Amino acid sequence: MSAPRLALSVQRALGAGDRVFAPRAVQIRRWARAALRSGSAEVAVRLVGEAEGQQLNRDYRGKDYATNVLTFVYDEAVPDDVEAPAGADAAEAGTLAGDLVICVPVVVREAAGQGKAPEAHFAHLVVHGMLHLQGYDHEETVEADRMEALESEILAALGYPDPYA
Repeated sequence: MSAPRLALSVQRALGAGDRVFAPRAVQIRRWARAALRSGSAEVAVRLVGEAEGQQLNRDYRGKDYATNVLTFVYDEAVPDDVEAPAGADAAEAGTLAGDLVICVPVVVREAAGQGKAPEAHFAHLVVHGMLHLQGYDHEETVEADRMEALESEILAALGYPDPYA
């Protein structure tokens, strides 16, 4: 089985004050790749300021405040009735597509408030968002425990502390 393929783009919609805190594209790519469990993915990561973060959260979730990360899934897999290209295995047949929107000032504030390094918190939220793109969720306790354990495992492999400790 071939390694997962990740096509990643990073968009920066930030003012100068927030831009200085934003992670580099190479870091985001490393974190996203570590969280990609199987198959292929096309993901855009958009780093935004407070106003855009609040607007998107209000428009798509009905919550009128900026949140740390929003995940938008566009295509979870190729439907069963679509034939895979000749020579492609099942993992290659379905390409996950989606966006992660990360509100930089919220992440920086949260990291400071939780006594975490901003880089570790950004890494956690990219991993968290990538797992959401792949169908992981935390609505139910069992799902939350499973997702949090996987996040901790991925972050440990990347050299970051357990975000839930």
